[in-house]
Amino acid sequence: MPPESAPEWAATYLEAASSFADLVAGLPPSLSGPGLGEWDLRALVGHTSRSLVTVSDYLRRPADSVALESAVDYVASLAAAAGDASVTPRGVEAGEKLGDDPAGAVRALLDRVTADLSHADPDQVITTYAGGMRLRDYVPTRTFELVVHCLDIAAAVPARWTPPAAALREAVLLAAEVAVRRGEGAVLLRLVTGREPGGLAIV
Repeated sequence: MPPESAPEWAATYLEAASSFADLVAGLPPSLSGPGLGEWDLRALVGHTSRSLVTVSDYLRRPADSVALESAVDYVASLAAAAGDASVTPRGVEAGEKLGDDPAGAVRALLDRVTADLSHADPDQVITTYAGGMRLRDYVPTRTFELVVHCLDIAAAVPARWTPPAAALREAVLLAAEVAVRRGEGAVLLRLVTGREPGGLAIV
């Protein structure tokens, strides 16, 4: 559980990270079987674990200036990097690093990032994959990744996993903002109101 003194953005992230650790603890240690796209389950879990690794690593890589002002800027920018050939092997490598005890490895990463965030400056400018960002703006992008990929893991196994309410709310709101920025807000709205196949007729 996140420290009671943690700011909301950090508490939401750490709750999602803790839920991810709990999910991995319930998986077979071999992490065999299909995952997502080119990833097997181990690579998918490894990729998801990078949402813990990067926060700790980036805190040790200060940036000189802010290139991205918000979590929306960051997530929207990732569309341009969707074809980055390095993403797939990074997930595979991260999965291999989890070793014979993936649950223990993820728990250790959780302990590390919890400790790192406990004394971090929210306004510290860090070097991220997409450029310099304030810590408090970057961390919600990791909450988003945790929610999305834990749902992927649960679907792949299959396993039952319910996202923490605050993390799910943050991820959905971020996704909506990105959709609007990309000109897809009307499509999203039609989907959630039942105007598109598979949508929910809530209005």
